[in-house]
Amino acid sequence: MTDPVLRIEAAELRLGGLILWSGLELSVARGEFIAVLGANGSGKTSLLRAILGQHELAAGEIRLLGDPVRRGDRRIGYIPQQRLADEGTALRGRDLVGLGVDGHRFGIGLPSRARRARVDAALDDVGARHFARVPVAKLSGGEQQRLRVGQALAGMPDLLLCDEPLLSLDLRQQRVVSSLIDSHRRERGFGVLFVTHDVNPILGAVDKVLYLAGGGFRIGTPEEVLRSDVLSELYASPIDVIRSGDRVVIVGAPDQSHAHEHEHDHARDLP
Repeated sequence: MTDPVLRIEAAELRLGGLILWSGLELSVARGEFIAVLGANGSGKTSLLRAILGQHELAAGEIRLLGDPVRRGDRRIGYIPQQRLADEGTALRGRDLVGLGVDGHRFGIGLPSRARRARVDAALDDVGARHFARVPVAKLSGGEQQRLRVGQALAGMPDLLLCDEPLLSLDLRQQRVVSSLIDSHRRERGFGVLFVTHDVNPILGAVDKVLYLAGGGFRIGTPEEVLRSDVLSELYASPIDVIRSGDRVVIVGAPDQSHAHEHEHDHARDLP
């Protein structure tokens, strides 16, 4: 139980001839919650895709429970950015969650008592039983995202990857979704990598911060990383970290969107 769920060693990722990050070292323990921060184009989403086996490293390695990462590994759960389902989507709430049970097979899968029980349990886990039979397209953004959390949890993951799952949600919905993820990782002991542009909604849950910028990185507790001197060195430019009560505001971080990372390209995430 002391072995890490995820280990990244001396990793380098290049996209379009550009180095997004190099020499990356990261270990995620069971039950550990790590926030991934950085400007647009710094390689946050691409890090998750590399772990999912969708991007090949230029150097180094990524291992999940000791094994090289590969596409379609059922031990990894994934929650994408909040994206409203198309109006014509026929999936009901329980169908979407059910994809987390057997969506790796062709089609949604045949009904069975065991499958129904797992889907019902996942719906209950995220408080979504009351809209289980409602078409996903008729649900609010927060309700849809709650179902996506249930979908990810239904697969009983060892590692949960979250790609800006609070994006476009209001403050109340952000709290609901983030608390669901936090409570279940504490209960079940899976590791969490949580990509976000704003650490404040999850700050109370975070064990460590991985900050990506300028092809480099820093990792440590929020108190160790979210400091003006640390981020100024990482960006090679003056950065102010302002703390107001229990909030952290980072001022002066440049936008790296020219790196063509396509952070918001999720055409294959959901029907």
